[in-house]
Parts: sequence; C-alpha cells; structure tokens
Amino acid sequence: MMKKFDISTKINDVYEITDEVKKYVEESGVQEGTCIVFTPHTTAGLGVTSRMDPAGFDDLRDEINRLVPTRIDFKHQFDTPADAAGHIKCTMFGVSQTFIVTGGKLMLGGSQGIFFLEFDGPRNRNYTVKVIPD
Repeated sequence: MMKKFDISTKINDVYEITDEVKKYVEESGVQEGTCIVFTPHTTAGLGVTSRMDPAGFDDLRDEINRLVPTRIDFKHQFDTPADAAGHIKCTMFGVSQTFIVTGGKLMLGGSQGIFFLEFDGPRNRNYTVKVIPD
C-alpha cells in the first residue's frame, strides 16, 4: 500500500508529518511490517527528532543553516546559491526514513516525531508513505 501526500512549504522550514504517517499505517491494515517514508526532492529531506519542545525545531533549522550556509562560492549553482546549499543538506539528511510496523501501529519512541525538512522553498512538495507487510 502506498499513498502520496502534498505539502506546501516556506523557506527553510520544518514540518511535522508524524500524525499523517501514523494514520496511514493504521488505515493500511498491516499488522506487522515496514513503513518507508520517501520524498523525491533534492532540496528537501526527512528526519526523526524529538517533538516535545517546539523550540527544538528552531535549533534544528539554525544548526542546519550554520553547518551549510547559503553562499555564492558553491561550484554548482544550477538555480541559486540556496539551491546548491539545499542539495548538500539533502545529501546529509537523506530522502527516506524506514520504520517498523508492529501491532498495526508505527513504532516510534515516546518523544520521536517524523519531520519534512525544507532546505530551499517555498515550494509545493510531496512525500510518499509505503507500508509493506512481513
């Protein structure tokens, strides 16, 4: 089972997608298996982090931009300097996350959440959730 979700993003922002993924896993009817979340973009990524303190998202965004700032001396600049920085950030975070499905539910730690990370934007984006039974 597979479903595509659309998301409209702002510049360099973080979006929690945990509830949508959990709901789709439960609706899939799969009791034991694997859930893959994938995004087909080169300037966005997916991450897992704590969802307990919203200020943590600001820290995440700030640190990502500190590690790979937008600058004009990138060798590749097909689109813009932000596009080049987004490619590097995407490579660091990756475009997929894999989770265990057990008892018909997504296995996550108590404070874990799944996040769509926009490294460029604003854009109309998407991510796909696929649930595979054992």
